[in-house]
Amino acid sequence: MSGATTPGMVCAHHHLYSALARGMPPPPSDPTSFLGILENVWWRLDRALDLEMIEWSAKLGALEALEAGTTAIIDHHESPNAIPGSLSVIAEACNEVGVRINTCYGITDRNGSSAALRGLAENDRYLRECTAHESERATSGGTVMRRGMVGVHASFTSTDQHLADAADLAEFHDVGVHIHVAEGPDDIGAEDRLRELSQDNWLLIHGVHLPDDHGLRGTIIHNPRSNMNNSVGYANPVRFSNPVGLGTDGIGADMLAEFQLAYLAHRQADVGASPDPAWSWLDTNRSLFPEVEGDTVTWSYDTIEPWHVAFTPTINAVDVDVDGEAALRNGVATRVDADEVRAKAAEQAVRLHSVLADMPA
Repeated sequence: MSGATTPGMVCAHHHLYSALARGMPPPPSDPTSFLGILENVWWRLDRALDLEMIEWSAKLGALEALEAGTTAIIDHHESPNAIPGSLSVIAEACNEVGVRINTCYGITDRNGSSAALRGLAENDRYLRECTAHESERATSGGTVMRRGMVGVHASFTSTDQHLADAADLAEFHDVGVHIHVAEGPDDIGAEDRLRELSQDNWLLIHGVHLPDDHGLRGTIIHNPRSNMNNSVGYANPVRFSNPVGLGTDGIGADMLAEFQLAYLAHRQADVGASPDPAWSWLDTNRSLFPEVEGDTVTWSYDTIEPWHVAFTPTINAVDVDVDGEAALRNGVATRVDADEVRAKAAEQAVRLHSVLADMPA
């Protein structure tokens, strides 16, 4: 029995640099709050990254996305000690695997104003490169394989001036801003600083602590697995008038599995809920990277619709075509050696974990 065929999936919020975090040494102290998790885990990890780690982390993340039928990733990157060129490294790694990528550098003032300015410069440089790359693809008859946005970590780690600078740069390049908003209690009230800046093409990540009538423009990206993992609460995204998409916040890129969890979280909050709203968030994702409508995924299951997928475990991609060319056949990547990618990524994980182990608390 042949499986169903659909367009490619899109992960609307990812942190590809986190793919090497698995098995990392424990933090110097056990975090007891969301801010503690950031300070003791993720902000230490991003300071430890170099370009070689970033390359193989992105390649591993892209490979795992492809194996899950995800042909496009919207990524949010930070590596304060390896900023220049980092976005191009990510884009090249993903495209080599055969996955489309939209990435950005998340500017922040937590590492000083100069680091925030270098982040802005990297966004600007990469967006100019994307324009040139898109022109080359158009000439050769291909579709868009990479694009970008302007990234901001979050309002609570950025000055008003740099938030405004990010919004201005995004407007100059005719792209949106990709920013975490009201994920945890430390960012409550973010809407007051962003309301006059936000535009319809912004991606507002999480929104857990946003009021219903927040007044922000843009698409809210729901990340249920991450929100549960960080114990920040339930966003209940059906309460928003904004479009809603679905992301993973760095925990892989299996969008069918994330849909299943999103449905269950909604069902727990509202016993009468159906899987249809969560399924519609996958459609929103595709609208953010419309080229995936031309990609094809053949699945290991013959009915890919919400009421089947919600209750069917372990649905895998069998064959995937991206931009008219084979990227996965019988579950095996065709453009890269999957064993080599995993081996190289494991080597870089050892390097990363060693840096973290030696990093002062």
